[in-house]
Amino acid sequence: MYSDVEIKLKKRNKILFSRDSQCLHDLIKLIQLQNHRALVKWALDCSTTSLEQFEAKYPYERRPRICLELCEEWARGKIKMPAAKRAILDSHAVAKEINDEEYGALCHAIGHAGATVHVETHAIGLPMYELTSIVLKYGKENYSKPISDKINFYYDRLLYWQEKTDKLELEWADFLLDDTRINKEKLLSEKRKLKE
Repeated sequence: MYSDVEIKLKKRNKILFSRDSQCLHDLIKLIQLQNHRALVKWALDCSTTSLEQFEAKYPYERRPRICLELCEEWARGKIKMPAAKRAILDSHAVAKEINDEEYGALCHAIGHAGATVHVETHAIGLPMYELTSIVLKYGKENYSKPISDKINFYYDRLLYWQEKTDKLELEWADFLLDDTRINKEKLLSEKRKLKE
């Protein structure tokens, strides 16, 4: 199940999961079935754990929190993309500045969660980076169960948001209300299959 992670650990890759990771296949299939709003709610919701962990170690670094706050406002149509995009890039910048791979991966996870407002293909970035952080935290001998538990959490939360998002009657930016647009993660998967 985690053979690709083992290979990437040996190669000392910075990110240990990808769209090709066997352990993420079911989650990716579920992501492909969602409307954009459900993915936004899921990503912003799931990223709060990353933010809490990050702020426990770096309480004075506010950029990841600002990223999530501004992306939430962007999703609601209260601000435009440039302000949110700057905040997303700032969250990613923190990862480079702190020189801490485990917590840097959390900053990247948060950045991808926020960028899900822009396009669905960023949604999978949240688990890819957060799971990388978990492997770094638990080490190569002990990460299997925490990874499995976290993937189950993602899946369950996505089922929750699939059902609840539109029932909550939230305010949304106009571009997120357009259900005629195809899910970009699904489109990407179809393009990848054609190349094989």
